[in-house]
Amino acid sequence: MKDLLVVGHLCIDFVAVGDEPPRMALGGPPAYTSMAAVSFGASTAIASVVGTDFPREYIDRLSSAGVDLRWLSISGSKSTSYLLSYACGERRLRLLARAPPITPDLLPREAFRSAHVSPVVGEVSLEVVKTLRGRVEVLSLDPQGFVRGFDDEGFVRGVSWPGRRFFGFVDVLKVSPEELRLAVGGAGLSRCLEEVHGAGVSVVLITLGSRGSLASFSDGVYLVPACTPRRVVDETGAGDAYMGAFLAHYVRGAGTLWCACVGSASASLVVEACGPVVIDGDEALRRAENAYGRVRRLSPRDVDALGF
Repeated sequence: MKDLLVVGHLCIDFVAVGDEPPRMALGGPPAYTSMAAVSFGASTAIASVVGTDFPREYIDRLSSAGVDLRWLSISGSKSTSYLLSYACGERRLRLLARAPPITPDLLPREAFRSAHVSPVVGEVSLEVVKTLRGRVEVLSLDPQGFVRGFDDEGFVRGVSWPGRRFFGFVDVLKVSPEELRLAVGGAGLSRCLEEVHGAGVSVVLITLGSRGSLASFSDGVYLVPACTPRRVVDETGAGDAYMGAFLAHYVRGAGTLWCACVGSASASLVVEACGPVVIDGDEALRRAENAYGRVRRLSPRDVDALGF
């Protein structure tokens, strides 16, 4: 049985930093999540749909890293592609093209220890999530693609999303504070966490950028510190790498806080390079050890003080 199946669109990204012209790169959560997971020896596969324009070199890069691509479908002429513009610490997204959706018939019929669903343009349906629930031990969701709307030029804006329909099928939810607000509504981070856990989610991971991340589960809510990269080359995919490392350890029975610390360390390593890469697992574990010693339990008041 394989450790991890990552479901979502592989992308062609055009990354523009400051005044530099955009560079074309392999993108999409499945790329970053799977590469992080294989860095720790996890057996990993991708279920995705790309167009005929998807570069062969991207497929070869994933395959040579050990990612199973048997469930990568080529359909239509266009792959999902985004323009990612970074300036003054802010990221702006513009959708350039959209591949066909991922449907239940495109999923593996064999069982996996875990699956991570991470859409970027609403390409995954509730039926896909329900189908996966019956085939995996741990189901993880990053709803980023569900809370995205697009204006006439393709620029991304946040939209509300009825997340409660999905939460009953999910074990682990990874969100930003804004994504959580759009999925749950209401005020107060602690109240939102109560609602998500009440719907059946066991672990909620909230990414806070340079402030680290929150890990909320039966033992309480904890602040997991961010690990410091040696340099920042490209921040794309940090949260996806976090989840790949988290799940690679979580499916082996490691404690939730340790998994979150390895996720934090992996995020700090992936930003040191351009695009999805196999990271240095030993260095990630060293950074995770340092972070683990600085984990702090939070009260509901502390949680709400973090704000949205």
